[in-house]
Amino acid sequence: MQISVRNKLAGTVKEVRLGAVMAEIIIQVGDNQVVSAITKDAAEDLALKVGDKVTALIKSTSVMVQK
Repeated sequence: MQISVRNKLAGTVKEVRLGAVMAEIIIQVGDNQVVSAITKDAAEDLALKVGDKVTALIKSTSVMVQK
């Protein structure tokens, strides 16, 4: 599969918080965490659980840089 996303961060699922409609997935990427909000159905389809190796794919028109 090819994808246009250029920002790919490999990490490990640290926490899965399922809500009524949405899910919050916390991914540990090195010393940092990435928090993703996806639908509950998507999280269940992926069978996401703590310890899973995943890749956060980030495509955004607004990425801020701090120095």
